Parts: sequence; C-alpha cells; structure tokens
Amino acid sequence: MRAAYASAFNPEDPLAALTVGEQPEPAQEGWVTVDVRASALNHHDLWSLRGVGLREDQLPMILGCDAAGVDPDGNEVVVYPVIHEADGKQTILSELYPGTIAERVAVPAGNLVPKPAELSFAEAVCLPTAWLTAYRMLTTKGRLPENGSVLVQGAGGGVATAAVVLGVALGARVYATSRDADKRDRVAALGATALESGARLPERVDVVIETVGKATFDHSLKCAKRGGRIVVSGATSGHLPEVNLRRVFAGEVEILGSMMGTAEELAQLLRLCADRGVRPIIDSVHGFSDVRGAFERLSSGDVFGKVVVDHLT
Repeated sequence: MRAAYASAFNPEDPLAALTVGEQPEPAQEGWVTVDVRASALNHHDLWSLRGVGLREDQLPMILGCDAAGVDPDGNEVVVYPVIHEADGKQTILSELYPGTIAERVAVPAGNLVPKPAELSFAEAVCLPTAWLTAYRMLTTKGRLPENGSVLVQGAGGGVATAAVVLGVALGARVYATSRDADKRDRVAALGATALESGARLPERVDVVIETVGKATFDHSLKCAKRGGRIVVSGATSGHLPEVNLRRVFAGEVEILGSMMGTAEELAQLLRLCADRGVRPIIDSVHGFSDVRGAFERLSSGDVFGKVVVDHLT
C-alpha cells in the first residue's frame, strides 16, 4: 500500500527524511483495519522526521496521527490516535505503531469513534489531535464556566486556533493574542477579541490556554483571575519560563498540564461540532499524490488551521 513514512532522520532538513512509496499492509493481530479517506498533519510528524521519539531500528515508520475513514463493516469512523498498552503506558500512532498517512491503518476496535454524517472526512480528521487537545483544555481541565472567559495565547497554531473556535462555540468571551497582524485579523473573524502579544485584557479570565510557554507565561499569570486555571499543552517558545510564585499562591491560580484527550471526549467533540455547526479551520487540502506538498506547507510556518491529505485524490 502507498504511504508517507520516515525512512531516515534529518534534524536540519526533516523533509529530506520523508519518503512516499510502498509499505506493508497493517497486520496487528486482533485490531481493526480502516480504509483511510483523509489524514491530517501535525508538527509531531516533522519531529518524527527529525528523529524525536523514534529509534533507528523502528524505521521505516509510517507517519500521521489523525485519520478518518471506513471500517470493515462500511461504517464511517474517526480514529482515536492514542494506544493504551497493557502495562498502563500509552503511545500515539506513528510512535510504536504505523501511522495514518497510508491507504490503511490498524487500531484496536475501541479506537474507532463514529463519524457524524454532518462532517466531511476532511473536517472530521482535523479533530482527533489538535482539536481534541483544545477541547479537553477548555472543558475537562479548564472547567470553563457558563458565560466564562478565555485567553488563548499565540493564536494561529493548531491547538490555539481550535481553542478560539471551541471557546466561542461554548459561549465564552474569548481573547486571543498574536504577534502577527494577519493572524489577529483571522482570529477576530472567528469571534475572538484579538490583541497583540502581552496586551492588557479588558478583564481577568477564567481559563488561559497556554501553548507558547516562556514568551507568554508571565502574561498568562497576570491575566488569570483569582482561582483561574492556566492549562498548558505546549511550549513552542521554551519550556523553562520564570514563574512568579507570589501570583500563583496569592491568586490561587491553578497550573494544569494537559495532553490529548480520551475517546469519549473525542465523541463529545464530534457531537458538539455536528450539533452546533462548528467546523474545523482547514488551511489547505492536498491529494495523496501531493503529500510532500502537504509537508512543505506545514513546515513553512505560515499555516492557519489544519493541513489535510485527501486519500482519494
């Protein structure tokens, strides 16, 4: 079957380690094979090509965490990408098991979530990683109250953009920061109050969505209301910020880590999108014949929303 995979590691030029070609059919005993109709790229794929999280003896490794497709019974499904091992550990597709940027992918039956008819394959495939992460940050971890308020740092990235759209859909007042004027215009069009990075907010917020890290963390602390939550799922600007602990304890601020979500939360997210007419932001759709172009788009750094691969073209 055709697939996009890491055939080597190249920390300086990850696309040089990308190969598109034939790979063996998935054959994990007891698992279900899905015919993939669409996959979506994540920065995790670029890190894999750099050699982060993989060993030489795991190559070649099919890339991709996100997939939507059809199961052996003809049901349209979305693949939940987290694999729970018997020893309690967990991994995501393309780390220990072949990923989703292939004609077919195999997963445990419990990792299949029904795809609502209201969502296309291209739309649904955007949800299992970045959008699920944002949903969990806002709800399970952030405990966003009704008519609450949210600050999203670094709007434009996949999780941050999803948090803006979902925060608005959940009825919150959403503030979003970016250094880029064009991205501020785009998040404003999604319903957020767009501000320059570090700007003073009209109010302190219930929940801060933090994926930037060092560059924005002090601002996040200043913007959280008393008893507010700063939910962290990334640190693109650095993972070692200076933290004013007086603000933490005096404001009774919670700092919470968050990664991905559960299959049940993915089902809730899909239902939310279907019921409320929420649609993921798609930067671009590439046919499988142009999968390298999809990777080039992601690595350009000028992406707003998800980069999707249509496996039927």
